[in-house]
Amino acid sequence: MSKSQPNHRIETQAVHLGNHGDATTGAVIPSIVMATTFERQPDYSAPSGFIYGRSQNPNRKALEETLAALEGGAIAYAFASGQAATNAAYQMLKAGDHVIAPAESYFGTRGLLQEIYDHLGLTYTFVDTSNLDAVRAAFTPQTKLVWVETPSNPTMTITDIRAVADLAHAHGALLAVDNTFASPIMQRPLSLGADFVMHSTTKFISGHTDVTGGALIFARIDDVSARAQLVQYLGGAVPSPFDCWLILRGIRTLALRVRQQATNALALAQFLADHPAVESVFYPGLASHRGHSIAASQMYGGFGGMLSVCVQGGAVEALKVAAQVQLFTRATSLGGIESLIEHRFSIEGPTSSTPPNLLRISVGIEHIDDLIQDIRQALHTLAL
Repeated sequence: MSKSQPNHRIETQAVHLGNHGDATTGAVIPSIVMATTFERQPDYSAPSGFIYGRSQNPNRKALEETLAALEGGAIAYAFASGQAATNAAYQMLKAGDHVIAPAESYFGTRGLLQEIYDHLGLTYTFVDTSNLDAVRAAFTPQTKLVWVETPSNPTMTITDIRAVADLAHAHGALLAVDNTFASPIMQRPLSLGADFVMHSTTKFISGHTDVTGGALIFARIDDVSARAQLVQYLGGAVPSPFDCWLILRGIRTLALRVRQQATNALALAQFLADHPAVESVFYPGLASHRGHSIAASQMYGGFGGMLSVCVQGGAVEALKVAAQVQLFTRATSLGGIESLIEHRFSIEGPTSSTPPNLLRISVGIEHIDDLIQDIRQALHTLAL
């Protein structure tokens, strides 16, 4: 039985929520229940609530209850990836509906609309969601969903969640927030008016670069959340029991990891901002960031572990710096305990809107002096 109570602070909830142990053995962590089906009673009832692996599983139920509590939501649904969770959100809509989506976001968020749902009758408008006038102008009578990613990928654009929620609701639309970069340790969009939150639990939530997952967390149990449950059940893009167990394992240290990553990220951003080989730094914790004041009003305890830096020059110079790092790992993804560096333009391809001289950095929990030293020596390769 979980020892956490609703009035416990988020650090305590992260450790104890979903941790029901094992009554049979006395194990202090949950067992992994790999069963695909569950025995019914002679009258064909299922008092445990478990019937079939696609519809529900003890490990997935524990994960979903934990995610809902951490985000301050009423109910959550776990998916096999963050992209599957975003896909499920679009599947809740119908042909003819209109979506307002961020001009800057994870490329898969845009790609689903452009490559899949455009052909299925959804319409969409990409706008700078940090510009409230642009958001206001994008609404149509068919707008049913506003999607916000804040901080955004990769220049950490900050959107005023409260203000966009008010606009969405005034037009009869829902607001969804991709909270992957911040995590519930730094930001809780549901408390700011969002209707549901999306997480790629692959990232900060699990935090160990060893499991892929996603989730939708809803502010209320209503027709909207029921539609998401139907999409999850019929679509079948659910995480395995072991994946759910791994994500829950990662959540136990979520608060410690994310706060250390945010501390490291701020120190690294400050170092980079003063370096002559650096053109610009994108980190909402810097007073120079254009979204700093809004971030300070809706994020708490720090500004996250993600930052981007544009070096002096172009793609050649950025790749040269990335080639010289020794402690940072050149890899896609983010949110793990190890620091990663990525030339985003190379990943997204020639149609990318990301500046060619931009490097995205996911800051880990290593000692900050070692991280700064590694970046310093890599930047030293640029002739100034």
